Amino acid sequence: MIIPDTISVTELANRMAERTADVVKELMKLGVMATATQAVDGETAELIAQELGHRAQRVSDSDVESGLEGADDDEASLKPRPPVVTVMGHVDHGKTSLLDAIRRTDVAAGESGGITQHIGAYQINTASGNLITFIDTPGHEAFTEMRSRGADITDVVILVVAADDSVMMQTVEAINHAKAAGCPVIVAVNKCDKPEADPKQVRNDLLQHEIITEDFGGDVLCVDVSAITGQGLDKLEEAIMLQAELLELKANPDRAATGVVVEAKVERGRGSVATLLVQRGTLKQGDIFVIGAESGRVRALLDDRGKTLKVAVCEDPPTILATPLPRTGLDCRF
Repeated sequence: MIIPDTISVTELANRMAERTADVVKELMKLGVMATATQAVDGETAELIAQELGHRAQRVSDSDVESGLEGADDDEASLKPRPPVVTVMGHVDHGKTSLLDAIRRTDVAAGESGGITQHIGAYQINTASGNLITFIDTPGHEAFTEMRSRGADITDVVILVVAADDSVMMQTVEAINHAKAAGCPVIVAVNKCDKPEADPKQVRNDLLQHEIITEDFGGDVLCVDVSAITGQGLDKLEEAIMLQAELLELKANPDRAATGVVVEAKVERGRGSVATLLVQRGTLKQGDIFVIGAESGRVRALLDDRGKTLKVAVCEDPPTILATPLPRTGLDCRF
């Protein structure tokens, strides 16, 4: 008989074809006072099964997903992939404005009060021909968990610090998330066009949090930028690609897609909508996905600008129209 991590007393009795009262008695002998509707852990259930003469097999919930991702990829099948960059920092330090300057679009105008309320994923094809996938996380303290989830899937973290405001509470929090995720950090000192800007003070303040920039003999790249004037954007791109080259990022596009769910919600007129990050393989319209206990079909694929896609490959951040709605969270793999 199969025993999961937790099981109710009634279900345990049914699986063994025993009376519930007999199972309760055996539990009492072990010192466990449980009613028929209460749940017991898998180890206790296994002992009860053995006492009543049954052979038990423990199966964890995580075992159900084992094998779904397929075998590991051969080195020969791996191809270079774009880096995934998470933009983090304090609220109103210009994270989304900096992305707007790179994308030449106005994402911030569509946000509530000009402050990002969700995690956005965008892929940018730069003038130099480099593909970079950006994940924009909220900076407000109410979105701590979102920022943490953003750092967990990234290759490089861009820490945006305002030159006129220096290191703030959420800046420190972002540094801690990046350290916990083991991601290399690139510091972007934003708002350098302002008269009161003091980039040197930012570098000094970062020393207190073990972020030692190259100016002070460290190994952390630091670039002075301005989302308004476009100053330093080319140097920021160079820093990202240099870091990506050191990481030697590769993935296999010729296999079934696997990845994570960045966001999932229900939109009026479109139904279930989810933003994904494809980490391996190729995702196509009509594909069946499995996310935790949920499963469904990809009805449509859209890019970050709303254009229809035929396929989404490694490190693409497509939006899917799905049936049914996937659970949100970067711990939810597909």
